[in-house]
Amino acid sequence: MVVNINILVEDLERQELEAPLGVASPQVYAQLLAIYLYYKDLCNAKFLWKRIPAIVKTANPELEQIWMVGKHLWTSDFPSTYRALEAVQWSDAIAEIMKNVQLVVRTRAVDLISQAYSSITIENVANMTGLPHDLCVQACLEKGWRVDKESKIVYPVKPTPEPLAPPSSEDQLYKLTDFVSFLEN
Repeated sequence: MVVNINILVEDLERQELEAPLGVASPQVYAQLLAIYLYYKDLCNAKFLWKRIPAIVKTANPELEQIWMVGKHLWTSDFPSTYRALEAVQWSDAIAEIMKNVQLVVRTRAVDLISQAYSSITIENVANMTGLPHDLCVQACLEKGWRVDKESKIVYPVKPTPEPLAPPSSEDQLYKLTDFVSFLEN
């Protein structure tokens, strides 16, 4: 899907640049804005939002809804992001993209929780993942996290870092040569 989205982004950006009178179709703007959110490219999303003519924004409320999701992502307000994602019946042109935005945001939240917390309340995990309480507990258990249902605390498991490959002999020799050369001069 990444390759298809990269091609789509290039095509949408080209359509925006080549649009007659410099104004692309609302569908182009909506898809491009949604894809920027998918990639968490919030700077490009913000600049696109500022470029979209006001008349196009007011005539297409879905654009405002997409940008509402972007504003919540900008402030890292996870609960509001999920509410904004679920508050609208997205058009066919962007429904799949917005579904993927929600999945990516949830994945980032889970990664953040596993890296930043040694313990966290179930309520906070549910807010950060946008999952209902019951599904949240189940998802935590499936992830291998310990859940104390009595105290309502989740103990995330930190991801194991990938082992670093030792530097090659050539790299070590190059560094040693470079260091010796530095010392001699």
